[in-house]
Order: sequence, then C-alpha cells, then structure tokens
Amino acid sequence: MEHWGQLAKFGTQNKGGTTRLAYTNADKEARAYLSQIMKEAGLQVHVDAAGNLVGRMSGMNDDLAPVVTGSHIDTVPEGGRFDGVVGVLSAIEVVQSLNANHIRTRHPIEVIVFEDEERGHIGSRAISSGLSPDDLKLVVLSGKTVADGISFLGGDVSKIAQARRNPKSIAAYVELHIEQGGVLEKDKKDIGIVQGFVGVHRWNVTFIGLSNHAGTTPMNLRQDALLAAAEFITEVHRITVSTPGHQVATVGKLEIGPDAPNVIPGVAHLTLEARDLDAKKIEDMGKKFEAAANKTGKDTHTTASISRTYNTLPVLADPKIMSIIADSAKERHYTQMQLPSGAAHDAQEMAAIGPVGMIFIPSKGGISHSPDEYSSDIEIERGANVLLRTLMKLDKK
Repeated sequence: MEHWGQLAKFGTQNKGGTTRLAYTNADKEARAYLSQIMKEAGLQVHVDAAGNLVGRMSGMNDDLAPVVTGSHIDTVPEGGRFDGVVGVLSAIEVVQSLNANHIRTRHPIEVIVFEDEERGHIGSRAISSGLSPDDLKLVVLSGKTVADGISFLGGDVSKIAQARRNPKSIAAYVELHIEQGGVLEKDKKDIGIVQGFVGVHRWNVTFIGLSNHAGTTPMNLRQDALLAAAEFITEVHRITVSTPGHQVATVGKLEIGPDAPNVIPGVAHLTLEARDLDAKKIEDMGKKFEAAANKTGKDTHTTASISRTYNTLPVLADPKIMSIIADSAKERHYTQMQLPSGAAHDAQEMAAIGPVGMIFIPSKGGISHSPDEYSSDIEIERGANVLLRTLMKLDKK
C-alpha cells in the first residue's frame, strides 16, 4: 500500500482522481518508479521494443516457458487509482514475497507493465498478435502517435517485431484486476474467477420518417423517427432481459434531425452494442434486433436500416487455471464465484500465445474509470494472496 500511495502521486488530480495518460510525463515517471521497485523486489528489468516494462526472475530451469503476470498503469482522463495498478503492484509483491521467503520457482516468472492498455491494448497486442503500421500512426490522447509514444517510453519502433512472442511461448498468464462492476459486492464474494472476456458486436441503426410541423400534424398521420427509435430501444431491452444468461445490450448514442422543439423528427440515428461470452447467443440476439428494427419501422411508418459495424469474438479463460484460482481462494477461506468480464483486458490479448486466467476483487459500488473507484486494503490483500498461490501452483504443474 506504500507503493500504491507513491504511484498514485504520478498524475494525481485535485479532485482525487488520476490522469496518467499513456505516453505522458506522468506515465514515464511512474514507470521509472516501478522499475526501481521491481529491481528491489529481485527482478531483472528492461523495456521491450514495444515500450512494455518487463521484469524477469530466473527459475531453476530457465529453458522452461515463463509464468507471466502483470497489468497496466495508464488511466483514462480523470480516472481512478486502482484500475490496472492493483494487478501491477500485486505482481511485484508476489515476486518480493517469493524472494523474501527464499522460494525459487521452476519456471522463470515475468511481470509485465503493459503500455497503453486504455487506448486498445497496444502493449499486449504488440506481444501477442503484433501491431500494424496503421496502429503505429494512431494519435492518442497524449497528442503523440503510438510510434512516438513507444519511443518516448524507451521502446524501439524499428525493432517492434521483436516484441511479438510465439504461440505457446508462455506457460501461463494470470492477471489480478478490480472487477469494475458491482457483482462481487452485491453477492458478497471475496474473489471473482473470470470465465472469459465477452465478445462485442455493434450496429448502426437508422429510422427515416418525415419531418413535419409539430403543432399541425395529427398524431395518427405522423412518421416520427424518434418514436421509432424509442420503441426499438424498448424492444432491445426486452430481448436482452428475456434471454437467459449474463448478456448485456446498450444503446449508447442517439442523434435526431432536425432536432428542434417544434418539428417532428424525420431521422434518428443510434448505436447498439451487445456483449456476451457466447458468440452464438450474440448472433441469435442480433437476428432478433434486426427483425425488431424492421418491424418497428413498419409499425411507425418509417424506414429502418441496421448494419453491423464491429465484431470481436469472446475469449475464454483456461479451465485448468480457473480451477487453480478456485483452489487458491478456497485454501485462504475466501468466498468466490465465477463471472464473465464485461470489460476488455490485456489478458484476452495474451490468450493468443498461452493459457490465461484472471482474478477479480470487488469494486465499491461497481464504480470504475472515476475518482470514486475504490477497493479496500483487505480486498487487495486477498487478491494478491490468491495471485501468489495461483502462480506457485502453476509453476509446480
């Protein structure tokens, strides 16, 4: 917790939150601090070609693939102090605890502080699937391109391919993270065992009606695009909650035209997003959404169009690692439950090169990406204990 307090100073805001955007001075200075405490914990530290901060502790057999853990420290603007940081500092604490107790693992242990997780898992993608030239040209919130940001952190874009690792080049990857949701708190569970990372599908939906005078057009003669959008949104909610499981669907953006108080809206554009661990379920829900859009258009005398704009497949956690996490929690008498991750994490990128697992601890009020983000000392301690035991068990296997 002393380390946590020191790290929080890099990018701290007057309102209590943290703005430590990737590739900023706060990010770079925080990494320098982490490099110091990683070395003190017994890790050999370097920055890879992609700008990731990597610490390695040799094992009894360095020819074995490493057991890897870690997370990120970059934040969203006015973010919290726990997102990513809990996983990074707990990973360092695990290594420190192993060395303090003179425990030497069979496998090497690696702790990775991934760069620019919030923008799109830039660091973990560089390691797992690689970065494209277009990825490197992207301008992020720091004002730098990804390529310039990587160089700023000490990486080498000219050798970026060297950061990428081959499939099966790691024995396992396990990440500790705050839940960023309210399920564990609501169900009064100490530890969440992540089943996997949900797939995300997005659609653009448009209803075209007829703009007309709001005072002189009778209700039964209107072609109100906003009414169509409202009825469709209600139907999306009904479809989602009536489907068994933990799936979610969200209409997060709505634009109408001409957007005037005395004009019936003639056009409504909205975005729809659905997430679940079951890819087939999202496909089935998508067909229902499309049917609902067309029926709503017909019922409201508007023209409906719906098209998919984004699609990522779910990534499942390794069942054996899930079982080891469960055993580790049970040994400490911590209550536990399985749950999906509705948010994306570096762990799902690392699944491309080895088996992955993820440990959640409760987030107060389910709040994250906010100055009010909070997990207690004891909750963090429990998570770190489970991470320690999980890594030790994985090493023995």
